[in-house]
Amino acid sequence: MKAGTRQRRLAVGVRIAEFGAAAFIAVATPAQAGMPALPSGLPELPSLGEAMQRDIHSGLALRGYDPVAYRLEKRAVAGLSDYETVHRGAVWRFVSAANREAFRDAPDVYEPAFAGFDAAAIAQGRAVETDPRHFAIVGSRLFLFRTPESRRSFVADASLLKIAETRWLEVSRTISR
Repeated sequence: MKAGTRQRRLAVGVRIAEFGAAAFIAVATPAQAGMPALPSGLPELPSLGEAMQRDIHSGLALRGYDPVAYRLEKRAVAGLSDYETVHRGAVWRFVSAANREAFRDAPDVYEPAFAGFDAAAIAQGRAVETDPRHFAIVGSRLFLFRTPESRRSFVADASLLKIAETRWLEVSRTISR
């Protein structure tokens, strides 16, 4: 290889390395790199420990349905953008300020079991996304399902709840976070 060619390749390699280091610094610390921070009010980026199912485009938990309304109104009710809160990296919507406050006071009471994944599928050892319109409240817990058939089978067979609870830890490890 000619000396001139070797120098050009070496110079290009140095520029690529410099660019990569600058990009890493910009990603790692945007404020220090002079880049603007994210606008306030946006949900935090998901963490490695996050498991709650949410819409990847909107960041909405339960596709925007009000988790408190399942208990109060016994049906799935779409929340309003006027009544939102951010909890565990997801945006939760509510039909009223009172429902939002109830959730803020006791989120563990209102969050769906198994991070919102289909409870019948969890019993089968799989994490399956749900349609929040298909739900059941068993005891004091909210369970979501993908289809009406999945809901019927889960509600009809009480042993599926115990199986799902046993398998949840294993299944939750397979969820991409």
